Amino acid sequence: MLIRENDEVVVIRGVDKGKRGKVLKIDRVDGKLIVEGINKVLKHVRRSQKNPQGGRLSKEMPIDASNVMFVDPKTGQRTRLGVRFLADGSKERFAKKSGVSLGAIAPAKATYAKKA
Repeated sequence: MLIRENDEVVVIRGVDKGKRGKVLKIDRVDGKLIVEGINKVLKHVRRSQKNPQGGRLSKEMPIDASNVMFVDPKTGQRTRLGVRFLADGSKERFAKKSGVSLGAIAPAKATYAKKA
């Protein structure tokens, strides 16, 4: 999964289709994301010292990673993500539509460096 925390994503399936939000948490084992303001449910909470009033809290629940797409920071449209090797052998994420770099994800390796 190439989506990281703090990435902006758009929902492509489900009740919240078309809404955008920031990724708060990622569960890589189950392939789910928690996105800010998406897939909200009402959770009933008992009165306690931590929550003195109790009642119903609105909470974001996990959404499957296949139901969201990354938002390209350059164009603002949804796009897929790819991985490419740079000339020094480091690996980076990039947006497939615009080709804009999204930062390195692995340090440089001499094996993948371009030969002169």
